[in-house]
Amino acid sequence: SGVLAHTYLENSITGVWLDGVHASEGRLNAALAAEYGVPVLLVTGDDLTCEDARSYAPGATGVAVKECVSRYAAICLPPAVAFSQITEAAANAMTLAGRREGAVSAHRIEIEFDATHLADAAAVVPTVELTGPRRVGFDAVSMTEAMKAFKVVTHVAAGAIEGIYG
Repeated sequence: SGVLAHTYLENSITGVWLDGVHASEGRLNAALAAEYGVPVLLVTGDDLTCEDARSYAPGATGVAVKECVSRYAAICLPPAVAFSQITEAAANAMTLAGRREGAVSAHRIEIEFDATHLADAAAVVPTVELTGPRRVGFDAVSMTEAMKAFKVVTHVAAGAIEGIYG
């Protein structure tokens, strides 16, 4: 949940899991960055985004510039206040900047859709398997490969959305 959660496939993804852990886009992107030794130092967004980031990037500074009301609505700070808070936090975070040792490891991603036909469509992608009526999963040798596959799966599923398909 949160404002614009899972924008890879707007309304059709109901959940993503990375190695068995429910994963936001932030968690996915942080895992990819970690593979290259790039730490997450600053997270900005709504209050739920910052709260979520504490679980995968506990050393990162979080700046909540809006309070989540729903996926499509938020109570936002005035732009000047948000700018000031982000600028200050970014300056502080940059004192910690520096590449770390990257670590490449295998990962499993599972994606749950809001409709069975989307999972069925995604399952035609090689190495992707149906794990439930609305859920698919796949394994990858690295997070880079996992994200490539994730983008392919969401693209294929997007083509099966009613109003687009056929």
